[in-house]
Amino acid sequence: MRRLVLFQHISLDGFAADANDGLDWISYDSSLARLADGIVKTVGSAVYGRKTYEIMGYWRTVLKNPKASKHDLAHARWIEKIEKIVVSSSLGEPDWNNTTVIRDDVAAAFAKLKKKGRGKDLVVFGSPTLGRTLIDLELVDEYRLTLNPVILGAGKRSFGAGALKGLELLEAKKLRSGVLALHYRAKRR
Repeated sequence: MRRLVLFQHISLDGFAADANDGLDWISYDSSLARLADGIVKTVGSAVYGRKTYEIMGYWRTVLKNPKASKHDLAHARWIEKIEKIVVSSSLGEPDWNNTTVIRDDVAAAFAKLKKKGRGKDLVVFGSPTLGRTLIDLELVDEYRLTLNPVILGAGKRSFGAGALKGLELLEAKKLRSGVLALHYRAKRR
């Protein structure tokens, strides 16, 4: 059975985006890039909410950019090939290859996706609204969080006010930038 993993960058006060949906507060450096690259290697299907999916469309432009770095080109090729799953009731028909849209019954759709083989993980990238939904439905198996040394004060929360979720710490690592890379497993009742 495949795992559903939530990968998010969060602020010290629990926000996944600032008040303007911005992410420029993330302490992104080479050590965080290596961490993210390691997580990408575990992905069988990339999972997004609608807004994050639309932002990820940026990577389509990288393939046509003659000034793109080797790293960016490799990531753009990866995202072009990977199965993309988008949860949205408002997204039209996707024009990006290997994209499936889940429009309703999220719990049943992810239960089916998780049972689909013993392949690599289903990884939710960012997507705080979708993340909260999946957490509330108790579908998230693991959390890969980067806790950034910043207090935003307002923004889009990573976690809702739902029921308490027990987590087991699998790994904690301090990066050069002061970011804490945290890896948790959900404890099931």
